[in-house]
Amino acid sequence: MKKLTTFLGTVLAVGSLSAQTFIQEYKNRADLVSQTNITANLQEFSNFGIKTTGSVNNTNALNWLKNKYTSFGYSASQVVENPFTFGSTSSKNLVITKTGTLYPDKYVIICGHYDTITGPGTNDNGSGTSVILEVARILKDVPTEYSIKFIHFSGEEQGLYGSSHYANNVAFQSGVKKLDIKVVFNLDQVGGKLGNTNTKIICERDTSGQSGNNAASNTITQQLATCTTLYSPLKTSISNAYSSDYMPFEQKGYTITGFYEYTRSYTEHTVNDTFANVDPVYVFKVGKAAVGAMQHFATASSTAVPVVAKENPSHTLESVKMYPNPVKDVLNVELPDSSVKDFTVEITDLKGYSVLKAENQRQISVSHLNNDIYLCTVKAEGASTTRKIIIEK
Repeated sequence: MKKLTTFLGTVLAVGSLSAQTFIQEYKNRADLVSQTNITANLQEFSNFGIKTTGSVNNTNALNWLKNKYTSFGYSASQVVENPFTFGSTSSKNLVITKTGTLYPDKYVIICGHYDTITGPGTNDNGSGTSVILEVARILKDVPTEYSIKFIHFSGEEQGLYGSSHYANNVAFQSGVKKLDIKVVFNLDQVGGKLGNTNTKIICERDTSGQSGNNAASNTITQQLATCTTLYSPLKTSISNAYSSDYMPFEQKGYTITGFYEYTRSYTEHTVNDTFANVDPVYVFKVGKAAVGAMQHFATASSTAVPVVAKENPSHTLESVKMYPNPVKDVLNVELPDSSVKDFTVEITDLKGYSVLKAENQRQISVSHLNNDIYLCTVKAEGASTTRKIIIEK
C-alpha cells in the first residue's frame, strides 16, 4: 500500500555485516535470478490492467499466478487458494507451501499483494510479485530446513483485508498461534522509477504495535540487510515497517521484516504506475537479495543440489524447441529426446486461461488463436518447461 504520505521512518545506514558469513552456494543461486524472467513478469502483470480486489482482472491475475507455480513444478496440493470476503467483495489469497527437511511445521513466509488500484500497479505491487515468483522458481528443489510459504495477498489496497484474514483465521485462531512462523518477509513496491538512481533498498523493521516482537524484528532485519549486501549489488538502509501486509502478523506477535524502495517513485496509486515507468534492473537486483535472504531465513542447503542421473534424458526439458516464433498456423514442438511418446503441450494466455491443450502432438495447429503473446508449457515424465510464443498472422 505505502500511501502517499510523508515518509516518517528514520533511515539508518547499515555499516556492519554482523556475524553472518558468505556462503558461495547461496550466491550461486542468487545469481540464477533472470532479468528476462523479471521483465516478463512485470510486463505480464501490467497487462492485466487495474486489478481491483474482487474484479475480473484480479481473478485473472490470480489464475496467472497459479499457472506460474504449476510451470515451476509445484504440485496441486502445494498451491492452495485462501478465500475471504469483506463487505460484498470476495477475493482469494494464493498460498504455496514448500516443506522443510528439519522443521516442517515452522514457516518462513515471503509475501506481497497482487491487487492494485487506479493503475496497473506495475511497481505497487507487480515488483514484489515478480520477485516472489523468481524466489519460488529458484528454490523449488533446494532443500531448506524450515518450510517456506510463498503468499500472494489480495485486498491489500482496501485495508490489508487478505493478509488480515490469513493472520487472524489461519495463522492465529481463538487466541492461539496455529502456525509457528519464524519470520514474515514482505515485499511491497520495490520497483523504483526508471531514471532515478536505484542503488539502495530499505530493510524494514518493527517499531510499532506490540513491543514484545520488536527486538526479534530488529535482529532479523539486520540479517536481511547483511544478506542483501552479501548476495546483491544493492546498498541498504533500515527504516520502519508500516502500512503493508506484514502488519496483521505483527499485531499477533509474529516477527516481521520487509523490503521497500529507497528512492521513492511516487507513481503508486496513480495511472502512471506502469511498466514504462518501473526500473526492471532494480527489481532484478532486489530479486538477488531476496533469494539470498530466503536461503538464510529458511536455512537452505549450502551444497549444490546434485543432479540425479536419469535413465531417460527426456526428463530435462530445458532444450525443448518451439518454432517458428512468431508462429502463424502450425507450432512445431521438438523434444530433446525424440523417443518420448507421452507428453502434453498446453498453451495459456497471459491471464492464465488455457486456450489449447494437446497430447503427444509435435505439430500443433494454432490457426484458430488470435494474434497475441501466449505461454506454451510442455510436460513429460514429471518435468515441465514454459516458453513465451507469439502468434502473428
